[in-house]
Amino acid sequence: MAIVTMKALLESGVHFGHRTNKWHPAMKPYIFTERNNIHIIDLQQTVKSLEVAYNLVRDIVAEGGTVLFVGTKRQAQETIENEATRCQMPYVIYRWLGGTLTNWRTIRERLNELERLERMRDAGEFDQFTKKEGLNFTRKIDRLDMLLGGVRNMGSVPDLLFAVDVRREETAIHEANLLNIPVVAMVDTNCNPKNVDYLIPSNDDAIRAIKLLVGKIADAVVEGQAIRKEDEEIEEAARIDVPIIEDEELSDEDLLGEATLAKISASTPPETEAEAIETAEEIIDEQIEAVEAAEDVIAEEIAVVAAAEEIIDKQIEVVEAAEDAVVEEIVEVAVAEEIVSEEIEAVEAAKEVIAEELVEGEKSTEEIVEEIAEVAAAEEAIEEEIEAVEEAKEIITEQIEDVAAAEEIIADEIEVVEEAKEVIADQIEDVVAAEEVIAEEIAEVEAAKEEISSEDDEQPKEKEE
Repeated sequence: MAIVTMKALLESGVHFGHRTNKWHPAMKPYIFTERNNIHIIDLQQTVKSLEVAYNLVRDIVAEGGTVLFVGTKRQAQETIENEATRCQMPYVIYRWLGGTLTNWRTIRERLNELERLERMRDAGEFDQFTKKEGLNFTRKIDRLDMLLGGVRNMGSVPDLLFAVDVRREETAIHEANLLNIPVVAMVDTNCNPKNVDYLIPSNDDAIRAIKLLVGKIADAVVEGQAIRKEDEEIEEAARIDVPIIEDEELSDEDLLGEATLAKISASTPPETEAEAIETAEEIIDEQIEAVEAAEDVIAEEIAVVAAAEEIIDKQIEVVEAAEDAVVEEIVEVAVAEEIVSEEIEAVEAAKEVIAEELVEGEKSTEEIVEEIAEVAAAEEAIEEEIEAVEEAKEIITEQIEDVAAAEEIIADEIEVVEEAKEVIADQIEDVVAAEEVIAEEIAEVEAAKEEISSEDDEQPKEKEE
C-alpha cells in the first residue's frame, strides 16, 4: 500500500512547480509537463521518493537515531513545530544559526546558559539585580529560547536532517554535508538538488503540501519509535528470562599462601615503577599535545572573531555613510519645500496682480490671457515639484527603514561576536586549568623518579652491610 495516494497529492497542490523561467535544469527529470508557463511535477516520482524517504527515516529512528526538522520559511514554521513536537524530535523554525551542527559544542554551551538563566528566574534570583539587568536577562532568555528552544533536548548532532526549502536552508544542508549527515528535503522546480541525498520533488510553498509531506515524515518517525520500543521490550524480556551466570574468579589470597603474599607485598620491582612512570610521561605528552591543539583552535577562533569585528566596523561605516546621505537628502527636501512655498507665494501674488489689472483695465485682454496662461503653467510646474518632493520623502522613509534594519542586523552580529568572545574566554580558562594539572602531574612524576633513584642508591649500601 502506498504511503500517500495520488489524489491526496493533487488535492494538496504538491504538483505545482514554479514558473518555467525560474526553473533549475537539474530538476528536469522530475518535471512532467508545463501548463500556462508553470511546471508540473511528476507525482509518480514524488510517491516513489516519499516511500524511500519514509523507510529511511523509519529505519534510522528504529535504530535509536534522531531526525532534525528544519523549516524557517513562514509557511512551514507552524507545521514543522507541531509535527516535530508530535514525534518528539528537534526542530529549527525561526533562524538557522551558523555552526548549529559543525560547532555543536558552542550551541550546547548556549543551551546550558539558557537553562542556567531559567533556573535563576524560577528561583527568584532576578530580584537581586536591578530592573534593567533583570529585563536584560529576560530578553536573553526569550531570544535564546526562540533561536534554540527546538534543539534544547538534542543531545548531539542528529543522524538525519529533513528540510522544507533547499534554497532557504542552504546553510543547514551544507553543514550536514560536511558532517556526512543524510539530508531529506522537499525540492521545488527552482532548486538545485545537488546537495540533497534523498529528495522529494514537490511544491515547497503551499501550506497544504507542506503539511501533507511533513506529516508523513513525522509518521515515519513515530513508526520507527514504535519499532524501537518493541525491540527494547524483547531485549528486556530476554534478559529477564535468561539470567547470566558468571564464573567466579579466585583472587591471589585464595590461591597463594600467607608467606608468599608477604614476600610479594614486601618487594615491588623497580621495573614496574619505571614502566608506570613511562606510561605517565606518555599520558602527559598526549595531554600537552591536546592542550597545544586547543590553543591552535582558540587562535583560529580569535582570528575569526577579529575578522568578524572588522566586517562589523565596515558595516557600521557604511551605515553611518548612509545616515549622512539621508541627512543630506532631508536637507535637500527641506530646501525644495522652501523653494516650492516661495513659488506658490509668487503665483498667488501674480494672481492678485492679474485681478487688479482686470479691475483697472489698463492691459488688453490678450495680455491678461497670456499672464493667466503663464500662471497656470507655473502652477502645473509647482504641482510636479510637489510630487517630486513627496516621492523624495517616500524614498527617504524607505532609506531610514533600511538603515534601521541594518542597525538591528549589526546589533545582532555584535551580540554574536560578544557571545563568541565569552566562549573563547571560557576555553582559555579551560586550557589554563589543563596546563596547571599537567604541571602538577609532571611534578609528581619527577618526585617518583627521585624516589626510585634514592632507593637504587640505598640498595648497594645495604648489601655491603
